[in-house]
Amino acid sequence: MPADVKDPTARRLPSPWGGLLMGIGLGGFVDGIVLHQIFQWHHMLTDQETDKTVAGLEINTVADGFFHLATWVFVLAGSIVMLRSWRHGRMSPNLPFHLGLLLAGWGLFNVVEGIIDHHVLQVHHVRDDLGGPLSWDLGFLAFGVALLVVGWLLYRRGAERMRRRSVRA
Repeated sequence: MPADVKDPTARRLPSPWGGLLMGIGLGGFVDGIVLHQIFQWHHMLTDQETDKTVAGLEINTVADGFFHLATWVFVLAGSIVMLRSWRHGRMSPNLPFHLGLLLAGWGLFNVVEGIIDHHVLQVHHVRDDLGGPLSWDLGFLAFGVALLVVGWLLYRRGAERMRRRSVRA
């Protein structure tokens, strides 16, 4: 039996998917904007030696653009899920609930992207300008796990506060 059938107050809580999807997208934006564009530590395909020529940088610019498009779609999807949740009469999230999901989504982005792009496919590393040392990649994963844990704990605290508040109402 679903949790919202057992607990009538759970039916009124917002869906966690909106904040989680937004966190995945915003985490991708931080990665793309800070690491790809501002610090220029790597691009999507730098391990393929495509960052050594103007034509290679053009390819990476397009690849980074598609990456940003994907992260934008995650933010859009999260916004739509959140709006639908409110339109169906669910509560709006409190700060710990929403911030926790954003952090958990960012952490999930880091873990999945770090494992797939840095370790499995090896299309780039966190610091390709240093030859892609493993310690930076592992640090990126550790940061992702920390964001996931802190975000999940914060989300659970916010959900519990919302449950208590809805029972008193």
